[in-house]
Amino acid sequence: MTKNLGRTDRIIRIAIGLVLLGWPLAWYGPENITPWGYIGLVPFLTGLFGTCPIYSALGWKTTRAS
Repeated sequence: MTKNLGRTDRIIRIAIGLVLLGWPLAWYGPENITPWGYIGLVPFLTGLFGTCPIYSALGWKTTRAS
């Protein structure tokens, strides 16, 4: 897949993903992870890989034009 996320978009997604993943783990522990922890995987992984399937479907890009 082609990268369609710019640097700022990626940083924000990774940060939000880490917060959503880390917060339930810090409060409830790994044995009692909440759905928010699993929801946090989506922005974290899209930011990590630099591509968002929804952006691709809509034809959006936050990367700089080359």
